[in-house]
This record gives sequence, structure tokens and C-alpha cells, in this order.
Amino acid sequence: MSDANEPAGPVEPERAGEGTGERRVRVVLVDDHRMFRTGVRAEIGQTERTGVEVVGEAADVDQAVSVITETRPEVVLLDVHLPGGGGVEVLRRCAALTADAERPVRFLALSVSDAAEDVIGVIRGGARGYVTKTITGTDLVASIFRVQEGDAVFSPRLAGFVLDAFASTDAPPVDEDLDRLTQREREVLRLIARGYAYKEIAKQLFISVKTVESHVSAVLRKLQLSNRHELTRWATARRLV
Repeated sequence: MSDANEPAGPVEPERAGEGTGERRVRVVLVDDHRMFRTGVRAEIGQTERTGVEVVGEAADVDQAVSVITETRPEVVLLDVHLPGGGGVEVLRRCAALTADAERPVRFLALSVSDAAEDVIGVIRGGARGYVTKTITGTDLVASIFRVQEGDAVFSPRLAGFVLDAFASTDAPPVDEDLDRLTQREREVLRLIARGYAYKEIAKQLFISVKTVESHVSAVLRKLQLSNRHELTRWATARRLV
């Protein structure tokens, strides 16, 4: 991590370094370079000083999904380019955790890349922000706490990519059928459409198989569909998968 002066948006100094008080945030580091993970842990992981507790590390997509699911951190520092499908694949497979209203797992991309397609890709995938590896340790700690609280955080030069991308996108039309579904039913719908078995969905959402079955029945009834195959086609047509 260099000391280049590229702060992650406006930084509130009292949230980084000394003075964190009782503030704590549990973090997982996802990067395929072990030495970089070691450096980040040394820089931000002194919990008594920074308030950051590093609870796990991963070097590829499968490891990341496993560690994130097991530890349920509040923030994941996620590299964009990873073996097994990249950061976007991690976000896709952890979508249910991101959508959890009570204990959301939030993602902050931390990458050497400043390419517009990388930034836009992970933000569309569900990341709350994107900072480059030139960020200082102090600013990274501040960014982690801001993401934990639900803020969006970007290195200044990268925010423009996101604004331009979303400004050029037409607002999605109102979908009355989709609006009939609860947030939990939408989560189950997406996982069913992605081919997950009921047991896998139950594990992802931390609910029982019987509850999954109840949600699927409710979705089929509300959408007037007969089976999961029709449901998958319905979700795919609306680009919900």
C-alpha cells in the first residue's frame, strides 16, 4: 500500500486510527496476492488502534464465498480480478447476504485497476464502493467504516465513471408483478432461477427448507406460474438472474 494521496472521498478523521473508541467492524480480505493481504492486515488490522478486526482471508472465488458465508463479516474488501470468476462472481454468489436487511454483508472493492468497466461491473454487482490500492491505510479504515454504515465510497476519480454509467441508463419501468413480491420472496426467486436447490437456498438465507418451500409457493401463486421452470424463464426475461 503506497502513501499516494488519493483519499476515498471525504474522510472523517475521527473514524480512523486513534479515537475509534468502541467502534468495531469485522472485515474479510479477498485478494489473490498473499503478500498484499499480509500488508493490508498489518496496516489496518490492529483492532485496538483502528477498530478493524480482520476475521478471514481468501485468495479465490470459492474460498471467498466459503469464508464470507462462515464468518458473516460486516465489510468485505474485494479485489476485482480473482481466480474462479472475479469479484463480480463473488458478489453474485453472496447476493443473499448482501440483501439481508438485518445483517447485511457489504462489499468495498479494493483493486489496482482503475478501468471504468471494472468499476461499473462490481458496482452493478452490488459493491458499495470502489477504491484503488494507492489509498492510504488511514483513508481505507475510514472508507470501511463508511461502507459499514451504508454509505457509497469511491476514490474521487472513479466516482465519475459510476455517475456517467447510471446517468445514461433509462429508469427501469414499474413491474407490477415483481412489486407483488416481498423482499425475501425476491431473494428466493433469484436463487431458484439461478438453479439453486431448496437446501442450498435455505443455507444461503439462513432459513429452513420448509420456509423456502413456502416462499416458492407464494411466488408461484402471486405470479400465476406452475413450476420452477416457468419461474426461471420469467426471471430471466426480466434480467433478474
